[in-house]
Amino acid sequence: MIELQELTKVYGSKVAVDHVSAVVQPGRVTGFLGPNGAGKSTTMRAILGLDRPTSGRALVNGRPFERTSAPLSEVGALLDAKAADGARSARNHLLALGATVGAGPRRVEAVLEVVGLSEVAHRRVGLFSLGMSQRLGIAAALLAEPQVLILDEPVNGLDVDGIQWIRNLLTQLAGEGCTILLSSHLMSEMELVADHLLVIGQGRILADSPIEEFIARSTGGAVSVGSPDAAVLVPLLARAGGSVAVGGDALVQVRGLDAGLIGDIAAQAGVRLHHLAPVGASLESAYWALTRGSVEYGSGSAQVSAVQDSIETKEAA
Repeated sequence: MIELQELTKVYGSKVAVDHVSAVVQPGRVTGFLGPNGAGKSTTMRAILGLDRPTSGRALVNGRPFERTSAPLSEVGALLDAKAADGARSARNHLLALGATVGAGPRRVEAVLEVVGLSEVAHRRVGLFSLGMSQRLGIAAALLAEPQVLILDEPVNGLDVDGIQWIRNLLTQLAGEGCTILLSSHLMSEMELVADHLLVIGQGRILADSPIEEFIARSTGGAVSVGSPDAAVLVPLLARAGGSVAVGGDALVQVRGLDAGLIGDIAAQAGVRLHHLAPVGASLESAYWALTRGSVEYGSGSAQVSAVQDSIETKEAA
């Protein structure tokens, strides 16, 4: 288990992590999301004892990581896939790590098999592609059979088969009781593999909830309604207590009324319905809705939209 207790890290005048408290539970995959510069890397480095907190604590199984007697057997981590000595072979890299934790050649061969590198284990690490380096980094994280895993962008550089493999591996390890903290920018993959989410923005926790609840909350219980008689239906829904937002293509979004009640209101009034369905949501849409005000380095999309609107207005004139 990982516990963050009012964790704070300040670099000069920059507050990278701001009084973060959270618990990463065993037996599930906890996704760690946030915009660039939000504090994810600093938090993970603090957990691993690579950065000393300005205040607060990061605990692994009840104590600071740097106080563990055998760190690699306590926590397996992948923060930088290219950190291995490029002059060594993959096998020798793992043998050197294994010598520090009592993991011998048999265990090394086992993890090479697990990550799919057995056939290239003799090759120098410096010749590896990014995807192969990611697999080697995961092998190193698994080497001492730790019960806590911290993985930063583990699918970066992997092909479709590799992504499926890491998804299955993490699900299996969580099922065996492992504590997994997973950082990734691939929302589609996070939605498939994560059980729980921590979302950080500008150094503070913005959300800490099961992934299904996180996504469901973003819809606000909205129902999409399509009717050629929308002009008649909208006032009826408003009088029934619904909050109605009119969109395009004869569609409206209604909050405060469920789909069944909306259908009943339409039927009683003789209003035709061509579409009636709860508004779906994805992790990506929910995430951006939550964090759009916490992006430190934006793309200027609002300015681009404004320019496009201006151009369209001029062309229309």
